[in-house]
Amino acid sequence: MAEQPVYLTKQGFEDIKKEYTYLTKTRRHEVALAIQAAKEYGDLSENAEYENAKNMQAFVEGRISQLEKMIAHAVIITDKKGGKGSIVTLGSTVTVRNTKGKEQTFTIVGSVESDPFAGKISNASPMGQALLGQSLEATVNVPTPSGVNEVTVVKIA
Repeated sequence: MAEQPVYLTKQGFEDIKKEYTYLTKTRRHEVALAIQAAKEYGDLSENAEYENAKNMQAFVEGRISQLEKMIAHAVIITDKKGGKGSIVTLGSTVTVRNTKGKEQTFTIVGSVESDPFAGKISNASPMGQALLGQSLEATVNVPTPSGVNEVTVVKIA
């Protein structure tokens, strides 16, 4: 099975590389030292420090593996193909207005970087999917758990 691309902004890619470097160069060594120190307490079968250190090691190694896959399959979001403000693409910042006149602004990012509280929504989310490919003043229907939400694109940057 082919791996899916991981869409990232330039900053998101740098953040992932930074985390990877920290985990492989610093945190992995710290965990190894914690395991070694816990072994010195004696009987490993009833050694909570050893068990905690081994669990941390598993977590760190799992995260390193995730980050390696993300880096290997990263697709960096570059300038928008449609030109600034003409078509909603990955990386666009879009302002929409609902039927009640309330406006919201989102940046469409890959799922790895999505953070709805920071205004970053995934291209795979219902809103992200509905907005991709739309032009200024387009009205789209976004499926939500409580029904369909109609929004109009009022700005694309």
